[in-house]
Amino acid sequence: MVLNYIDPIAFELGPISVHWYGIIIAVGILMGYFIAQESIKRIGFDKDTLVDIIFWSAIFGFIVARIYFVIFQWPYYAQNLIEIPMIWYGGIAIHGGLIGGFITGIIVCKQKNINPFQIGDVVAPSLILGQGIGRWGNFMNHEAHGGPVSKTVLENLHIPDFIINNMYIEGQYYQPTFLYESVWDILGFVVLILLRKHLRIGDTFALYLIWYSIGRFFVEGMRTDSLMLTSDIRVAQVMSIVLIIAGVILMIIRRMKYNAPRYKDVGPLTWPNQKVK
Repeated sequence: MVLNYIDPIAFELGPISVHWYGIIIAVGILMGYFIAQESIKRIGFDKDTLVDIIFWSAIFGFIVARIYFVIFQWPYYAQNLIEIPMIWYGGIAIHGGLIGGFITGIIVCKQKNINPFQIGDVVAPSLILGQGIGRWGNFMNHEAHGGPVSKTVLENLHIPDFIINNMYIEGQYYQPTFLYESVWDILGFVVLILLRKHLRIGDTFALYLIWYSIGRFFVEGMRTDSLMLTSDIRVAQVMSIVLIIAGVILMIIRRMKYNAPRYKDVGPLTWPNQKVK
């Protein structure tokens, strides 16, 4: 049987191997950035407003994402310390990236006297789109898949042959959970873009937390490479529940306590209230 198995290495520049994983992650970040740039200009911010926020959030997000992953895989990395910085082989946790990116974004917004909830609404669609694109990096690395299945099961999903072929790993076909999450995320991007102008400030970001976490909770239950809190409890599912609750609470508080205005009705807002800049 000859399969069109995709090599994780896109090309080589002398001794340097450039992996599809890194390329796809970069594409996801850039697409998200350009979409967010268009959104932030429409509500009256300067075009350079997002540069520092996304730049520093991406850097510290990646760092924390790797630290998060390594912590929950410490027995392995304790014996292989040299592999800790090798993120091109995969091994970054999205929830860790969200934690690092969120904290960094809030700090930068404070320094720039910008309302973080408004910025959160601007970047939320870009975040979930970038995550949907990024899952294809896992596909290229032959990771983040589900349990073993037959080829017939994959064919019944009516997915392209190149996906089926690349899910044949070490003599066995596997469930393409990366694809399920990618489709869910891209659908979430469409939903957030369509609803944002009708929602109050902070609601789009809250809805992002809820939408992404619902999909991640169910997909995570099918994966075979989950980070585990205990032998039975998956870290990502616990975090998904926490973020769903946080998203609901954020929506309630922003509506009841602050009476937040609608996204489309205001220009740039200051930190941390609803005053127009």
